[in-house]
Amino acid sequence: MSFDGTWNIEISSPMGAQKAKVELKTEGDALTGQQIADAGSAPVQNGKVSGDNATWSASVTSPMPMTLEFDVTRSGDTLSGKVKAGSFGSFPVKGERA
Repeated sequence: MSFDGTWNIEISSPMGAQKAKVELKTEGDALTGQQIADAGSAPVQNGKVSGDNATWSASVTSPMPMTLEFDVTRSGDTLSGKVKAGSFGSFPVKGERA
């Protein structure tokens, strides 16, 4: 099983749960795709896969411009990990295959 496919993710932030979809595709250890939220979409950047772990970043403009840096572990059809939200710190993120 791989990271390929669409994932529904939820970031637990001080502003409440932030939901998005991320469409991922692996090629070797490279990870590409698109992150889609109500406020817009952004390409997956700097994506890397190592076994059941993946990292990527996505630049967002709402509620303010920042780069989100994801570091997750996949277990079957679920993801868990953290996301660094610019200077605001890191927050838990979870997801499940759509």
